[in-house]
Amino acid sequence: MKHPNKPHRIAGASARLNWDSPEVRAYSYQAIAILAVAFAVWFLVSNTLHNLAVRNIATGFGFLSKEAGFAIGESPIAYSPADNYRHAIVVGLLNTLRVAVIGVFLATILGTLIGIGRLSKNWLVAKITSVYVEVMRNVPLLLQLFFWYALITENMPGPRQAHNPLPGVFISNRGLKVPGLEGNSLDWMLAGLGLAIVTIIFLGHYGKKRHEATGHMFPLGRWAIALLIGLPFIGWLVSGASLTLDMPKLKGFNFSGGLTLSPEFAALLAGLVIYTSAFIAEVVRSGIQAVNNGQWEAAGSLGLPRAKVLRLVILPQALRVIIPPMTSQYLNLTKNSSLAVAIGYPDIVSVVNTTLNQTGQAIEGILIIMGAYLTVSLSISIFMNWYNKRIALVER
Repeated sequence: MKHPNKPHRIAGASARLNWDSPEVRAYSYQAIAILAVAFAVWFLVSNTLHNLAVRNIATGFGFLSKEAGFAIGESPIAYSPADNYRHAIVVGLLNTLRVAVIGVFLATILGTLIGIGRLSKNWLVAKITSVYVEVMRNVPLLLQLFFWYALITENMPGPRQAHNPLPGVFISNRGLKVPGLEGNSLDWMLAGLGLAIVTIIFLGHYGKKRHEATGHMFPLGRWAIALLIGLPFIGWLVSGASLTLDMPKLKGFNFSGGLTLSPEFAALLAGLVIYTSAFIAEVVRSGIQAVNNGQWEAAGSLGLPRAKVLRLVILPQALRVIIPPMTSQYLNLTKNSSLAVAIGYPDIVSVVNTTLNQTGQAIEGILIIMGAYLTVSLSISIFMNWYNKRIALVER
């Protein structure tokens, strides 16, 4: 005797496997897409490995431990041609990070000031900032880099005729020379500076909570100045006050001593900052305009000056609109730093290009560049997304 429910189970199973079911079609299309991608990756990898084997080209990253044999013009850490390729690539990555971090910091400040200037009631300020934005963001970045590099190297005098605007500061076609600090106290002072920055961040968080709870403003500005001066000074005292000023001096046809800002680094930094700040200015301007005009009127009715209204009322609300597109500009600046190879700055692209020309490991070199930029870009995105969630409005 047949069970009365058995036909219904078979009918239900056939219905679930029916192509007319949206769920069946959705899963089938996804499976087909995954198989197609997997086949494409397999084909590309196998075809590449076959072609490399036919041409007797070695694969792998074993070459990183071999001696590099080439010099790098600028290095934030100790490096010589006797070091291996891995060390050379680390130097290139640090050069990229240096220009990216400084560029993001300066572009944010300059772009914010220009964006606020575009909304100024002063006609001259508004027009000048508008012209700046329209010109700088419509001229290709590569042309700007060539312009700044030519301006520094071609129109500046040699070391013997260098401009000396301030004591110990020299501007020539060899770059910018400024006094440097030397001594055992320097590390202690930098540690004190880092501790001061961390403490200011915690005090800012505490001040915000206190303001929300009591309505009283925490004097963060005064505390910040005291910490930034006091903690490095304490580090200087604790370390025995061992610190000297290294002044640059002209010897022969160049300067010795002090700190050097090379023409390549200066041109790259100037181009990235000026170009990116024009886009950041538009982001800031649109973010401020997104705040309801009633916020200006309400804060003004309390007798607050316009500058304080902007700092305490408008910008905190505008940040929620500004942060997402600002993240894109930070990523663009970091990736645009790869144009440094055009003016001879030894970033990671330049160093890896030299490496692959010497070793023939083109695929591995390109993978290293892609991995480096992917890691840096994802790190920026993660941090900015975290900050964006932190300042988001919480619905009650």
